[in-house]
Amino acid sequence: MATGIGWGISEPSLSDDDTFPISNLYRAWPALYSAAMSTRVRFAPSPTGKLHVGNVRTALMNVLHARSTGGTFILRIDDTDQERGSAELEQGIRDDLTWLGLHWGETFSQSDRFALYDEAAAVLKEKGLLYPCYDTADELDRQRKLQGVQGKPPIYDRRALELTEEQIAAYEAEGRTPHWRFKLSGKTVIWHDLVRGEQTIETSSISDPVLIRGDGSYLYTLPSVVDDLDAKITHVIRGEDHVTNSGAQIEIFHALGGTEPKFAHTPLLVDKEGGKLSKRLDGLSMRQLREDGYEPMAILSLLAKIGTSDPVEERFTIKQLAEEFSFDKIARSPARFDDDELRMLNAKILHETPYAQVKERLDALGVHGGEAFWLAIRDNVEVVDDAAGWNAAIYAPMAGKIEPEDKPFCDTAAELLGDDADWSELVRKLKDNTDRKGKRLFMPLRLALTGRNHGPQLGPILSLMGAARARARLRGETA
Repeated sequence: MATGIGWGISEPSLSDDDTFPISNLYRAWPALYSAAMSTRVRFAPSPTGKLHVGNVRTALMNVLHARSTGGTFILRIDDTDQERGSAELEQGIRDDLTWLGLHWGETFSQSDRFALYDEAAAVLKEKGLLYPCYDTADELDRQRKLQGVQGKPPIYDRRALELTEEQIAAYEAEGRTPHWRFKLSGKTVIWHDLVRGEQTIETSSISDPVLIRGDGSYLYTLPSVVDDLDAKITHVIRGEDHVTNSGAQIEIFHALGGTEPKFAHTPLLVDKEGGKLSKRLDGLSMRQLREDGYEPMAILSLLAKIGTSDPVEERFTIKQLAEEFSFDKIARSPARFDDDELRMLNAKILHETPYAQVKERLDALGVHGGEAFWLAIRDNVEVVDDAAGWNAAIYAPMAGKIEPEDKPFCDTAAELLGDDADWSELVRKLKDNTDRKGKRLFMPLRLALTGRNHGPQLGPILSLMGAARARARLRGETA
């Protein structure tokens, strides 16, 4: 079977010796695309910044839909902006996705595919759907201002289509290079959005989109459509800020002889008061959240559940999230990202996390006590780094914190504490030998032993601390 130029698509009607002209490829595409195929989704970050919670929510929705349907998640690096992008930022994106557990089945970069976009542009030009425009930025700005004064919408008036050969030659003599616009049909584009329901875009109400800049570089739209066709993307899951773009993109899909994928436009994230997150995105990057000690599944649990009909609860695997995922659960209102909820989920996940999963991080913190220590204190940490504070409270030299009125009681506790550091036995003896019980009994002991007025159960803490250190602290000595 012969393969389409640069597309990796086989055409069974051709022999191995035949060529497959690009125009024939696009004519053949609808039959190929409409054939039964498994779910194929893509996440398309640009390596011009760090991955943040908004990006990750989009990536997560794609992963969950792919996993819930047995499909494929594709990572597409949108690196056509060669000046702003960097290999370091791209690697950061890949590292963050890997840390989160959002693994891709296929990946490619747009910077490797310019020849493919050139071929698609040539097809559109041949069809008269991609036309050159010589307007400068100042001229376009004046046009928009005039339309505003006249009460008209700021839509490009297609003056470029009326240019004569002489006018074009004069512009080029001035040194102008054209940008290229896609000629919209002016018709109504309708599609069923998996989140928003039926959507309608009147293409007569929007400007013909610029697909190629004056310097010959591509904007987002054409490469994205070409890649979606080439990669056989079945579902485009992205933020609702792309809804308006969809009308033009659907027409480009059709102009290239293809069929658009299904769309799912999800509401954007806002803060807990309903304000924009844009000013906080650096602080909500995966790199920062990782440094702050957040667990991947805490982040994913929150992003998967906010803005849906499900309660915000901790989940321990992406498999669980995928089993519960449905577009029908996604609300139309913005999803509220609350730092307090993230910290709560992080704590709940750590409270169930086995020692083996945190051992390396505890070792890096210089934490002692092994598994017994972790099991004793994990219910009282919000991030793993909190373990260092409890480790110091147990093992670092410190004087017992004892109020004057509690000094006799703590001295008695020191005398009654056995060498086996048995907490239950100590409490029984104190109840038998003093008039204290409840808070009046436990709080002075907690303060004397740990210097804190709340924390883990004292039985395991006393066992880890040992009788000698505990007696010294109960007497107010440094130990």
